[in-house]
Amino acid sequence: MEQSQSPTMAGVLVIDKPRGPTSMSMVNLVRRRAGKVKTGHAGTLDPLATGVLVLGLGKMTKRLGELTLTNKRYTTVIDLSATTAGHDDESPRVEVEIANPPSLSTLVEVLETFRGNIMQRPPIFSAVKVDGHRAYAVARKGGEVVIEPRRVEVFEIALVEYEWPRVTIDIKCAKGFYVRSFARDLGKKLETGGYCREIRRTEVGPFTLEHAHQLEKLPEVITQDLLIQPSGVDQMLVALDANNISSTSPSP
Repeated sequence: MEQSQSPTMAGVLVIDKPRGPTSMSMVNLVRRRAGKVKTGHAGTLDPLATGVLVLGLGKMTKRLGELTLTNKRYTTVIDLSATTAGHDDESPRVEVEIANPPSLSTLVEVLETFRGNIMQRPPIFSAVKVDGHRAYAVARKGGEVVIEPRRVEVFEIALVEYEWPRVTIDIKCAKGFYVRSFARDLGKKLETGGYCREIRRTEVGPFTLEHAHQLEKLPEVITQDLLIQPSGVDQMLVALDANNISSTSPSP
């Protein structure tokens, strides 16, 4: 039974989204458990992706646009031996013949080409609008989808592990970056396949997995004391800005 909460209930709830559910299904679940308090999210995670999903409740929903603009961090496992239409494992694999898998040094060198401002074409199975329609809706009906490349920014990119055909990569990027498109483009530069086996978001602005609640441990009734208070969010954003300034300042 849903319980009504105070109309002043407000704050941020961070969930470690499991693989499978959509971001909106998480919003609806939290809204029900919070007594129908207005709820939204600060940036969609694909159903296959896991990790940090930031939810705003009450008056914090008015600040979700601000939180969406913050930088993100992902860890992804990419399979270089095949491609898929959606650049993830929800689409059928198309095997790619690779006579000589790329060496570790080649992989590291190619990864560096993705650092900084780059042009990236979003996946056809995405929520990007094309002629007024969501790209994924057109693609699923078999229609032709043409999406223009967009400028995105990658602040940090690092190789975590490489054992052919799988490579694990850590990426810190600005809003608008598609990890699935990165997998596709990495494969093209390496002249291999490239699609995501796993995507895990580890940071959204100041919010990390340390702040995240596991879905199975989320109480049936969400109360104010479970949320990060608006004042706490402000403090976290100020600290994040200060850290970003100090990390980019030139050494004396």
